[in-house]
Amino acid sequence: MFERRPTRTVWTIVAIVALAGALLIVTGRIDWAAVIGGFIPARIGIDPALVAGLPLAPVWITPLSATLIHDGWAHLGFNLFSVLVVATPTQRAVGTRGLVVLWLVGAYAAAAAQWAVDPGSTVPAIGASGAISALIGAYALLFGQGKAKAIGPVPAHVVHALWLGAGWTMLNLLIGWASAQGGAPIGWAAHIGGFVAGMVLLRPLLKWRWRARDVVGG
Repeated sequence: MFERRPTRTVWTIVAIVALAGALLIVTGRIDWAAVIGGFIPARIGIDPALVAGLPLAPVWITPLSATLIHDGWAHLGFNLFSVLVVATPTQRAVGTRGLVVLWLVGAYAAAAAQWAVDPGSTVPAIGASGAISALIGAYALLFGQGKAKAIGPVPAHVVHALWLGAGWTMLNLLIGWASAQGGAPIGWAAHIGGFVAGMVLLRPLLKWRWRARDVVGG
């Protein structure tokens, strides 16, 4: 069983997300930050001249900058709690590099999924939920064995992972709906995109870590 005490890497992620989110909430700059640094699907493929001169973050970095913007204390607190629950056991399995890859790829996979379902949306998608979804997807496959029953050809650990992903998405939708800010919560598609990315990446990341250890040990 992996130790669950948060590692330095996990605390660093939590601190960065918490400080950025709290600062925006306290100063009342959530809406401003969402427009500047949130992921806006409609910006993909738009003529750069149309937004020239506007203080917007480059569209390619907004999937990452969006992870630092949260729609109120409930949204921020729930996401930080989720990181503390799943990040450390996942890191123990895939390593620090693997954890960082999951976070980064999860953020971009979430943005890609959000764009795919509504490419013309001008509503900023914000929050770290997409990146966290990738951690949860990997975590669910790592620790889901024996907690669910197989359904036909679908293995038990995959069934458990799918149930966990659905529950995670529903909880985030409820948090977003109940948020006092009611601004721009990240969408369900982003959660699915990040979650699937985490599941797909797990096996390659495990091989990457243990191959590297074998090389060092040899």
